Amino acid sequence: MYIYKLYFFLIFLCATVKAQKTNLAISKPVTNEYFGTKIVDEYRNLENLNDLSTSKWMEDQTKYSLSVLRNIPNRQFYIDKRLEFDKKQSVSINQLNITDNDIYFYLKRLPQEKTAKLFYRKSFNGTETEIFNPENFKPENKKKYQINYIKPSYDGSKVVIALTESGKEISEMVIYDIPHGKLLPDLLTNCWPSDSGGIAWLSDNNSFIYRYYPVIDPKSPLFLKDTESVLYTIGQSPQAHTILLSRQNNPEVKINPEDFPRISLSSKNSKYIFGQISGATTFKDTYYMPIGEVFSQRKWKLLFRKEEKITDFIEKDDHLIYISEKNGTNAIYSTSLQNPDFQNAKILVSNIADEVITSLNNLKEGFVFSTSKNGVEAKVYLYKEKNKILQPLPFLAGNVSITSKGDISNDFWIVCSGWKNDSERFKYDSLQNKFVPENIAPIIEYPEFKNIIAEEITIKSHDGLDIPVSLMYNKNIKRNADNPVLIYAYGAYGTNISPNLSKTYLLWVQQGGIVAIAHVRGGGEKGEPWHEGGYKMTKSNSWKDLISCAEYMISEKYTSKNKIAIWGASAGGITIGRAITARPDLFKVAIIDAGVVNTTRMEFTPNGLNSAKEFGSLSNESEFKALLEMDAYQQIRKGEKYPATLITSGINDPRVSPWMPTKFAAKLLAADKSKNPIFLKIDYEGGHGGDIPVAQKYDNIADTFAFALWQLGHPDYKFKEIKK
Repeated sequence: MYIYKLYFFLIFLCATVKAQKTNLAISKPVTNEYFGTKIVDEYRNLENLNDLSTSKWMEDQTKYSLSVLRNIPNRQFYIDKRLEFDKKQSVSINQLNITDNDIYFYLKRLPQEKTAKLFYRKSFNGTETEIFNPENFKPENKKKYQINYIKPSYDGSKVVIALTESGKEISEMVIYDIPHGKLLPDLLTNCWPSDSGGIAWLSDNNSFIYRYYPVIDPKSPLFLKDTESVLYTIGQSPQAHTILLSRQNNPEVKINPEDFPRISLSSKNSKYIFGQISGATTFKDTYYMPIGEVFSQRKWKLLFRKEEKITDFIEKDDHLIYISEKNGTNAIYSTSLQNPDFQNAKILVSNIADEVITSLNNLKEGFVFSTSKNGVEAKVYLYKEKNKILQPLPFLAGNVSITSKGDISNDFWIVCSGWKNDSERFKYDSLQNKFVPENIAPIIEYPEFKNIIAEEITIKSHDGLDIPVSLMYNKNIKRNADNPVLIYAYGAYGTNISPNLSKTYLLWVQQGGIVAIAHVRGGGEKGEPWHEGGYKMTKSNSWKDLISCAEYMISEKYTSKNKIAIWGASAGGITIGRAITARPDLFKVAIIDAGVVNTTRMEFTPNGLNSAKEFGSLSNESEFKALLEMDAYQQIRKGEKYPATLITSGINDPRVSPWMPTKFAAKLLAADKSKNPIFLKIDYEGGHGGDIPVAQKYDNIADTFAFALWQLGHPDYKFKEIKK
């Protein structure tokens, strides 16, 4: 019976491959001219998602793509293994928050559950109590809600819970009253705390600050514009919130419509609140005011400009302690908050050779900070009594994150992780001067991965610069031309790709492949200079670094060009898209998830003006030329042979408009003369990739996993030929 089903499927597959190449999108070219250069946009019409011909073409392509992807032999392997790991793990814990009085709040999901629930316990060893199940939120809507953010008050008496639906990320917030064991009637809409710096509780444990989004319709030109940081007191009408920082209310601050005003407090004992003009920038203009003025005058005073290149700061003893990369020196400084003087600030911690100071957390006596080498080797230091003290970690960690209670305790927590080991949490006991394990979820060993080696190397890029590359492979693998290699790259916004246990990568290795994480320029692995090396006019270094990585893997006999798949998401779409348009001969497979692949049109998306801070603006001639160079859509050439390509998007994506991947797929299909499949897959229940049920995530990654191995010729993923 099975062989007949397979036979008919293969007939269907042959027919639909031909149909896909002939069912091209309608093209209605539009020409624009910038600084004397004319740009022809063949598929501008696809930007109108309300056009029935556009929506139907997207749906038809998605149906076709799924009809093939979901029938790839051994596709179920990935899903089965992830579910197996979930059962082994027994419980998944994330978003742990610890209050000043040691109440633990966290999200917990059991293997059989689709979504995580909110729990709390009074102390680490306290009894666990369930607070909130998102499946009970608005049952009349019959929607799938996820908790994507939580924040308890300082005393743990209340906790704000943000919920989002179908990957939209824009949220609604409810408030749970712990002593009374119930949800309060307050319902706050038009918010996005998971992406806007979260909320900041005031010391009264009854008021908090969050960012309000006046327009939440992604199709509106006002979406993500003129947002406001507002103060809300529990029990008042949500519409009666007090605006603390906005373009309309604070003209002296000079906020642009696309800027995101953000307010933070260092701790419950903060004397000041800090307002930042944030967005797609590493450095931010920052203002402050005494905490007592929040309910009265609300007059902001400039603290520092973005030119100070401050990446993180704490408030301590009426001083600002901060990390700055000014003048190319990564160091920790101090200046008075009453009379700030950044030109003559005191250096507390000088530049540490080969390390980048990445974070700063307040303690009762001194502070704790972390560093990273190449984004993959983490260290932790205590600063106490004018000395920095390197703290021996429980194990060699590729990545460390730190949390503390601010200036009320000398204890703090670290989470250590690596490419091969799961995250482990430790409490630093200041009395014993040592780290003590404190994991709510049990630490799981994965014997399936015991033979996997994680190795950090550097390779030479096109201009001779050393590019960090993380490799994962089986210790018994032999270097030859048949090894399937998966290279992941991002390279934007100064973001590190830091070591964390990725079962996807490890399963790839288990299937006989090699994984390479290319830490290309544009990221932050080597500090701000690394970011600036792949930013606006230097953006070409991002994809050239990736190309150099692929060439290295070939020259060192790890693989061959017909066995390389490259993968990237979001802004990583620039890196992947331009790599395959610059060197289509070098790669066999490309996967671009919700990718920025049409940068000359990015400014016309809801978050485009903000993204221009990272990629450039059409209004500036040199930046326009850079945008055109990094525009993968514009670099597609008719008659070229392109790699097998899987292009995905979520219909509810608030960050990268789904028409962008759609246009890229349409043009690639029309231009390509190879026999390689080019698939467009729209997730009609998803957004930018997160905030969806775990089963949906596994399903999406299984498509990517199986597609790449199928196209790289892995025998377990090949469609079998039927002999007549």
